[in-house]
Amino acid sequence: MTCSYLCYRSSDGKHDFDHERPYCTATGSFVSPMRADICNDRHEFSHTTHCEIYQRVAERTADAAVGTLD
Repeated sequence: MTCSYLCYRSSDGKHDFDHERPYCTATGSFVSPMRADICNDRHEFSHTTHCEIYQRVAERTADAAVGTLD
């Protein structure tokens, strides 16, 4: 399963690219193709296990959900 924060963009708003590039919506930045391999769970990686960005966002989301129960 691909990370829900990964998308591919063909422009950065100022420049058009000749091919789509991986973009992390959690950080608001383009990521390297190697990072995108983790996001796409390739090569025995898992974004839920191997990506510190995904883990931080998931932790913040869980903390926010718990906070709404008070």
